[in-house]
Amino acid sequence: MSTDDTPEKSGEPHGPEGPKEPKPSEGAQEPKPKPSGEEPEPGPQVEEGAGPGPEAGSVPRSEDAPAAVPLTGRQRLANGLWPPRLTRAQLTVAVLLCVLGLGLAIQVRSTSDNSALRGARQEDLVRILDELDNRTKRLEDEKRRLDNQRSELESSSNQAAEARKQTEQKEEQLGVLAGTVAAQGPGIELTVSDTKGAVEADKLLDTIQELRAAGAEAIQINDVRVVADTYFSGSAGKVEIDGKKVSQPYKFKVIGKPQDLEPALNIPGGVVQTLEKEQAAVSVSRSEKIIVDALRPAKRPDYARSSSQ
Repeated sequence: MSTDDTPEKSGEPHGPEGPKEPKPSEGAQEPKPKPSGEEPEPGPQVEEGAGPGPEAGSVPRSEDAPAAVPLTGRQRLANGLWPPRLTRAQLTVAVLLCVLGLGLAIQVRSTSDNSALRGARQEDLVRILDELDNRTKRLEDEKRRLDNQRSELESSSNQAAEARKQTEQKEEQLGVLAGTVAAQGPGIELTVSDTKGAVEADKLLDTIQELRAAGAEAIQINDVRVVADTYFSGSAGKVEIDGKKVSQPYKFKVIGKPQDLEPALNIPGGVVQTLEKEQAAVSVSRSEKIIVDALRPAKRPDYARSSSQ
């Protein structure tokens, strides 16, 4: 046999009708050709690996956002109080409460100032009340005396002579107060022995003030006359009165009503107790005749004149 009669071999079998074309699989549809000029309709684009999108109407929620924690009663109260929200009525009430508190504080403080009398004995309280009554009586007597002088001037037939008489009496009284004339009368003697030199000048000044408040009319310390313009200076143990040094014991000669002067010095927390706290010895004695003979020079004023001239 010749080689021309042998059919050629190839990778695909050929039938009598030639090579067969592959058939499309069942269920697959051929794409329909789209007319020219039309753009493809946009559709939802889904990224690869992405899951289904959120449903319509749902709110996206972050997985990291913390859940809402309910507040406690104390926290709600704190939120209601701060920051403050003041109204005009609340501000007015706050101001009134502040004024009321200030008034109560002042009242309590003024009441505590009288705490020294709370612990006093009954006889000491009676003595203090008697002292107040005596002061009131002295003021009433002075008022009565002045009323009598006015009545005498108005009813006297010779008013000039009566006025001259009262003027002389007044001049004598002013001389006693000014220390230009000597005086005598009932009173007390007060002796302060300061052997340790602890009594300050202000303690002696307090003694003078207490005696004047009790009705003292003339006062002398050692050989110095005490008048309205008398001043005290120096340190403890070196006291000076009107620039003149006085040494202890300090001897007070006081003219006045003894029944008023002595209790005024011995009241609780008074002069005697104060001086005794300074380790000074104090003695008080009454007398029916006290002589105050230390004098001060009379000074005529340079500019002041009587308005009646």
